[in-house]
Amino acid sequence: MKKPNIVFILSDQQRHDTCGCFGQELNVTPNLDKMAEEGVLFTNAFTCQPVCGPARSCLQTGKYATETMCYRNGIALPISNENIANYFSKNGYETAYIGKWHLASTVMRSKENIGKKCNYTMSPIPQERRGGYKDYWLAADLLEYTSHPYEGHFFDGDMKKVDFDGYRVDCMTDFVLEYLHSRSRAKPFFLFISYLEPHQQNNEQRFVGPNDSSEVFKDFKIPGDLKGTEGDWREFFPEFLGCCHSIDKNLKRIQDELENLEMMEDTIFLYTSDHGCHFKTRNAEYKRSCHDSSVHIPLIVKGRGFLGGKKISELVSLIDIPPTLLRCAGITPPKHMRGRPLQDLVNGTAKNWPQEVFIQISETQVGRAIRTKKWKYSVKAPKIDGWLYAKSDTYMEDFLYDLENDKHERKNLVGDLDYIDIRDELAEILKRRMVEAGEKIPKIFPKAFE
Repeated sequence: MKKPNIVFILSDQQRHDTCGCFGQELNVTPNLDKMAEEGVLFTNAFTCQPVCGPARSCLQTGKYATETMCYRNGIALPISNENIANYFSKNGYETAYIGKWHLASTVMRSKENIGKKCNYTMSPIPQERRGGYKDYWLAADLLEYTSHPYEGHFFDGDMKKVDFDGYRVDCMTDFVLEYLHSRSRAKPFFLFISYLEPHQQNNEQRFVGPNDSSEVFKDFKIPGDLKGTEGDWREFFPEFLGCCHSIDKNLKRIQDELENLEMMEDTIFLYTSDHGCHFKTRNAEYKRSCHDSSVHIPLIVKGRGFLGGKKISELVSLIDIPPTLLRCAGITPPKHMRGRPLQDLVNGTAKNWPQEVFIQISETQVGRAIRTKKWKYSVKAPKIDGWLYAKSDTYMEDFLYDLENDKHERKNLVGDLDYIDIRDELAEILKRRMVEAGEKIPKIFPKAFE
């Protein structure tokens, strides 16, 4: 059987509920919704690290962020031949990367062994820092540093500056279409597309959708977790939805181009995001917390093995995506990958699928969490800087939510005497998952009762 082409689309900081297939009432993602109707929708997908760089390291390696030591932003992916792009290349695939990389630079202080400092945040990324993508490259390490929503530049495989002028999502998709149209068809391809949107433009401290976003999406229904809270969602949620709508329109452009090239039938699409966005309602910024607004992500797959409009409700993690991608190409995932191929859930052959997802949290804290269908349980290391340290030997309980009765996580039960047994049970599960991720068994102390 002919090997399929694989297109992986990663948005940045997109909440799952921006999509119609997850309940969004406005017409934000009609093309993604159609993809879900024809493919497979994973309704309970969660990131394993709600920060940009660490989440990306997990996607490229199949390892947890503390295993690669990309535990926070500003740490380069170790030079290795065991990234997903390397496996695709070894198995006859052309590999291509377009967009935000965020894994080439090691900057800022750390108490961990993170290797030598190197800084490509605003300069071309050398070949050895590209994670194995060797056939086509058009990227910037920190795209928000080399561009703004309506102008900027990438760097190509020859380390030359490539300017664009227009809305960033549209222009980046122009480059995607150019690649698809001009490439040789001698090999199947694995194309990783990494949009910056709907992430805020950092140096402007705002979200920027296409020009009409504020008007088009002004009548949004307030998500339950945001209702009645502070934060900046009142000002920025329409623009946020506009960014998501722009990516959705460009998803259709990519699919149409593949149809024109008579390649759509041989292509598998996977769409997800690195983490969510809580609009400064859980801490002083947008993610880096255990809450579903930070960790619940969209995940839709369509193509060979992912057809029929199925909805999968089992809990799945971003860490499951690397082995899934390799399985799509008929490649046996290496044993060091921590996740499991999602195909096993789709075809009904999964045995002993985990009943929880494991999450590492950095920068705002050294934190660990698990999410089951009923419970959210989170701990953090006391008095330890999450920028300087990746791990701890001791943790203090931080959050406990009953998700069946409090789906928007408004009532923290971690200090409630009635839940001591539940907390003890969840603490044991968390310890087991930490050990499975290569960490030592920690001590977990209860939060002082209120």
